[in-house]
This record gives sequence, C-alpha cells and structure tokens, in this order.
Amino acid sequence: MSNHKALNMFGRSGNPSLNAQTFSDSTKDATFSAQATSSTMTLEGTVNKTGILLVLVVISAFYTWSLFFSSGSPAAVMPIAIGGAIVGFILALVTIFKKQWAGTTAPLYAIAEGLFLGAISAIFEAQYPGIVIQAVGLTLGTLASLLFLYKTGIVKPTENFRLMVTSATMGIALLYLVSMFMNIFGGAGVGFIHSNGLFGIGFSLFVVGIAALNLVLDFDFIEQGSEMGAPKYMEWFGAFSLMVTLIWLYLEMLRLLAKLRSR
Repeated sequence: MSNHKALNMFGRSGNPSLNAQTFSDSTKDATFSAQATSSTMTLEGTVNKTGILLVLVVISAFYTWSLFFSSGSPAAVMPIAIGGAIVGFILALVTIFKKQWAGTTAPLYAIAEGLFLGAISAIFEAQYPGIVIQAVGLTLGTLASLLFLYKTGIVKPTENFRLMVTSATMGIALLYLVSMFMNIFGGAGVGFIHSNGLFGIGFSLFVVGIAALNLVLDFDFIEQGSEMGAPKYMEWFGAFSLMVTLIWLYLEMLRLLAKLRSR
C-alpha cells in the first residue's frame, strides 16, 4: 500500500494531536531526519517513551498529592493544579504544531499534567476514599483490554469507526467548551455534565466509552507511523498523543466513579 493510500485510510483520529497531516508532514522530513539520526520511528521506541512519560506523570502527581494531604487544604494545591493545567495545555498546543520538539515538550507536558492530576486526585480521594486506585485500575485495565482487542483484530478501526469516534469526540469537546463559557459568564453550565442522576451517569459512561475508543485510533495511528518510517522524533509525539488520551480517560473515570459514589 502506498504512503498516500495509507494516509487516506488511517489519517483520522479523535485525538486532536493526531490528524491527517501528522505522519504526512513528518515523512516529508524523512530525508533530513535520516541525515540527523539515521533511524526511524518504531513501536518499541514509542512504548518505551510512553513509559517514561507515565513515570514523570506519577512523580509530579505524587508531589501535589503529598502537599494536599500534608496541608489538608485544597487552597494549598489549587494554584499549582491550575498552573499545571494551563502550562500543560500550552505545551500540548506547542507539541501538536511543532512535532519536532516533542522530545522536549512531551516530558514537560507530562510533568505539568502530573501536578494537576495529583491535586485533583487528592481532592477526590479525600471526599471518596479509595476512588483513585479504582480510577487508575479501570484506566489501565481499559488500556490493556483495548490493546488486546486491537492486536487480535477483534476491534478494527474501519473508516466508519473513525468517523464515529472523531465526531463524538468533537461533540463532547464542544459541549464541555460551551459549559465552561457558561460558567465563566455566570450561567449554570450544562447541568447533566456534573449531575449524579441517571442521565448524568449515562453521559459519563458515554464519554468514558468514547475516550476508550480513541485509544484504538491511537494504537492504529502509531502502528502506521512506524510502518511508514516516520522520523525518530515521532516516537515522542506518538507517546505524547497516547498520554493525552490516557489522561482524558482517567479524569472521566474519576468523574464517573464520583457520581456513582455520591448517590
């Protein structure tokens, strides 16, 4: 299959960091990259770099987690959490538009997001003891299950599958954005997003499902990049893209469990 046909088939992903031009642009730089590194993207390299990013997230999350429980006050960690979220968002945008910088920006993104996740997780844990280990277990279990289903061919990212997941992801993002702006300007927001009623729980289940299905698109996209001989720096970018989805999935798991525990 030619690179052009492969891109047409595998170019869509619900993950905003992956789009039709991601590997197309990088393969155009393959000659330059080969001169610089004499190597290309591999699945093993991407997996290793994903592991590094996970470790960085855990280390930085442990800092704000410990700070919260030592102080006993959300006020002690919220400025760090908000700062981490903002810096992480900026670094994510930089990484998306400057993929060649992913070797630097992806680890920094993991550290920034870890600060945010540690604080948010500690606040949830204080309110609902045991919820964090449940959310982590469900997230990792979902990752392992979908990787197995993808590798065995039980779940196949067909064109219709990609269109469905991408459309649903964009719809969820738009809904969250509208709710955020409503809150900023004094509105009540979109109530069922945070509701612990049956409709609110159903919505969270739907979002968790879409976030999980994005993992399948990430697996497929990364595999295609390695087969097409993308430059070595795309390993960091692929790992970053997978982390974006995992962090989203974890937060949605946390939100869903909190709704269930509050009933």
